[in-house]
Amino acid sequence: MNAPALGRPFGLTAATALLGLLALSCGSGSGAKPEPAPSRADAGHGHASAYDAGWRTGRRLFADGGKGAAVREVVWGGCVRRSLTAEPRDVVERDRGAWVRGCEQGVQPGTEPHPPVRPVTRRESGPGLLARFRTWAAAHGAERPARQVRRVVLVHLGDRDYDVELTTTRTGGSARADAERLAGTFATWWDGDDGDDSTAWNLIVLGPDGERLTTRNL
Repeated sequence: MNAPALGRPFGLTAATALLGLLALSCGSGSGAKPEPAPSRADAGHGHASAYDAGWRTGRRLFADGGKGAAVREVVWGGCVRRSLTAEPRDVVERDRGAWVRGCEQGVQPGTEPHPPVRPVTRRESGPGLLARFRTWAAAHGAERPARQVRRVVLVHLGDRDYDVELTTTRTGGSARADAERLAGTFATWWDGDDGDDSTAWNLIVLGPDGERLTTRNL
């Protein structure tokens, strides 16, 4: 299988992130109080309000799980996964990358909020990925679900984390079932690791009107 030209050597990156978290926690007692929430002065900006919501979630996770929560949410992608279902949706979706950044910073011990000064989420069209997926699908008896994909977009949520978003042509009562089959086919093709310092966490399948039909882990 021809893997997408994206991904990261996860073991090395996870170890590096873990060392960073441990270093950050030095001198912080287990009874440390949660940091105050960021100011809402810039709440009118989508990225600022999304970061604020993510930070508050991160502080709650740290209060409940301590340093172990920091490893789970940052190293193992917990904050990125949570961003798909975090509430309130209208705030999170203003800038999901900013929400993830707030969550990852908030869950770490001894940190202070550092809200972004500009939007974090960046969308990048991936026509090359779509072409490669269709070529693979044609050779593996999966041409029909591959034809449903109209567009592939990489949703960058920061410097390292991103999701893959597929927009399909499917509508009607079978759209969700078709989307789940498509997601399974795409995930089989995808392995996401060629040595880049980045990780794809989620696959999101959308209908032609932008409605989220299904998601799955990558």
